[in-house]
Amino acid sequence: MSMRELMLQLAKAPIEEAIRIIGAMSPPDILRLDACFEAWAHESQLPPKSEGWRVWLLMAGRGFGKTRAGAEWVHALAGAKPGVRIALVGATMHDARNVMVEGVSGLLRVAKLHGVRLSWEPSLGRLKWRNGSEAQIFSGENADGLRGPEHDFAWADELAKWSQADAAWDNLQMGLRRGSRARVLVTTTPRPGPLLERIKKDKWTVTTTGRTSENLNLDRRFVEVMTATYGGTRLGRQELDGELIADVEGALWPRDLIECSRADRPAGFERIVVGVDPPAGAGAESDACGIVVAGRSQGRLYVIADESCQGLSPDGWARRVAGAVTRWDADMVVAEANNGGAMVGSVLGAAEIGVRVKLVHASRGKVARADPIALRFESGRAYFAGRFPALEDELAGLSLGGGYEGPTRSPDRADAMVWALTELGETRSGIPRVRAL
Repeated sequence: MSMRELMLQLAKAPIEEAIRIIGAMSPPDILRLDACFEAWAHESQLPPKSEGWRVWLLMAGRGFGKTRAGAEWVHALAGAKPGVRIALVGATMHDARNVMVEGVSGLLRVAKLHGVRLSWEPSLGRLKWRNGSEAQIFSGENADGLRGPEHDFAWADELAKWSQADAAWDNLQMGLRRGSRARVLVTTTPRPGPLLERIKKDKWTVTTTGRTSENLNLDRRFVEVMTATYGGTRLGRQELDGELIADVEGALWPRDLIECSRADRPAGFERIVVGVDPPAGAGAESDACGIVVAGRSQGRLYVIADESCQGLSPDGWARRVAGAVTRWDADMVVAEANNGGAMVGSVLGAAEIGVRVKLVHASRGKVARADPIALRFESGRAYFAGRFPALEDELAGLSLGGGYEGPTRSPDRADAMVWALTELGETRSGIPRVRAL
């Protein structure tokens, strides 16, 4: 039984059984279990099991355990075969030394946990194992330093921070020509950039991800505070959830615009509308039913809820719309009727929504309809009164050229939001009614 299998057995066993198993172990076995990274690691921290990969991209949030994973991988490779040559590339020479080698999760600490003493020559930036394997530190801000040396393996840390990323990466790749199967591990917190996106899409790359909250060794209070402060924001999704969030070229809603358009929800609204983009079908493979709630206050428009759903029957999503109307005290439902026409109206009518249902027909494409609404956000006349990751991802996928490169097949949430805000923006008459929430 491997140490990981033993750990899984202990995790599933009743406490009494786990105590019995540990009690029967010898002190050396307990120490080996404690030092065995494979037994304690997340799946994302362990090397890919598939064959043929050249790049392992471990893209995770801060504090997930990327450095420990990198140090363990390098130490295992260096110890498994005599005389291998490994490149350790940090964002700077200082980072390579202080994090990858001397850090709390670096190679010297990991080797010590395994009972191995390494020879570290700081002046030369060189680390030696007893079997003749060596690791040399390099910097992502000095691409020419990687021109020439040959390596069996490489560990590239925080690639997104490298100041000469493209040139340094290319030189590193050209130097990975020793041995029968050269490989490189990239450990990084994601940051949008052409190189990272290119590496991620390469057919020889295997990507694993992880969130800050998955590291049980972190202080829970720290995780709670970070999640409460940054959860759902672009920064939080990038730095805590390890997501690579890049702007589509010509995006109607660039990520920076979305972040700059956040505002507190007003105390009251003159009007509240529920926008609906019904799906053409039902079931697990159907598109989502976009259901977005928006309000108007003192001439400004606010997105206040995303209650979209997927896979429900027409009766199911109609009840969802009715629930949104009740929860937010909306005075109108605006629903696109291109797919279904009268059926959409009858389904919503059967749900006894209790407010006027306005059916709208799309005579222009989704992007053309969205463009005037995007301008409202740019000019400070529309805001997100909350965080809506799924909706924001769809908005960020809409581009000026009329395309859509979002995470879903169709931008249903975005379309529902556009219908709701368009209705609120076109209202020019009537006595304002303040609706407190």
